Amino acid sequence: MKKRRKLTLSRKRAIVGLLFISPWLIGFIIFYLRSLIMTIRFGMSVATIEDGGVGYTLTYTGLANFKELFTSHPTFKQVLTSSMLDMVVDIPLIIFFSIFVALLLNKKFKGRTFVRAVLFLPVILNSEAIQQAIALSTQLIGGGIASAPDEIISATSTGVNIDYYLNLFRDIAIPDAVFEYIIGAASRISSIITASGVQIIIFIAALQAVPSSLYEVAKIEGATGYETFWKVTFPMIMPLILTNIVYTVVDNFANSDVVQLSYTTIFMNKNYGLGSLMSLISMIVVCLFLVIVCGTISKKTFYYN
Repeated sequence: MKKRRKLTLSRKRAIVGLLFISPWLIGFIIFYLRSLIMTIRFGMSVATIEDGGVGYTLTYTGLANFKELFTSHPTFKQVLTSSMLDMVVDIPLIIFFSIFVALLLNKKFKGRTFVRAVLFLPVILNSEAIQQAIALSTQLIGGGIASAPDEIISATSTGVNIDYYLNLFRDIAIPDAVFEYIIGAASRISSIITASGVQIIIFIAALQAVPSSLYEVAKIEGATGYETFWKVTFPMIMPLILTNIVYTVVDNFANSDVVQLSYTTIFMNKNYGLGSLMSLISMIVVCLFLVIVCGTISKKTFYYN
């Protein structure tokens, strides 16, 4: 009898990985793959809805929709470009802010659980159901703001002029590109906080998983707090930085202007072929962006066994 070959460690890990992603893979094949194929078909056709709204007819047009998008459509290229640029600006801000807040919340102090709940609250309030409830309650209140003085209405609508305060620092020798980035970051601080709730929780879990012995060794060796962060903390949470980047890109894309444009084109303008191609092209661009970013970062990622 032939001896049964034992599985190597790498094969065992490969099997565990396949079992881990199998629920997602099954769900993708059952629920998403058919929709993806239908989106490609719609993107290369003109859809005509039958009388009575029951059924549709697809007329194959090849690359006609693609040509229209990139030659004659008035806004698609601009919206896609601006959405990607916003993503490039927002992702570093969200990641750095999440790490900073996670480091603060990982320390022991009174009311830590309450503060964590408050920082996660914007994620809950940002859900569609909560937003609809808030919008409905605002309509029901009706006329409350109309009776307020003009000074209050002006203050609530304009807020604080952040650019004014940032311009006070223009005398400092900061490059214009960096200064403009800081202005953009300050002007969107509200959206950054709203989009950072899940990432903060993931980073807190990563920080709590760092072995305390590493910090003890760093302290014995005389490392400063700055050195401890860059030599111990940052390398240990690097895999979760990659995870949070993927999550942030997907979450940012799902709420981007290009997705809203695709939705409007399909369901408002009833142009199913053009709208489907918009969503398909934007998805491909985001996937390529993820491949480039993840491929670059994964080369520098340290995995602790």
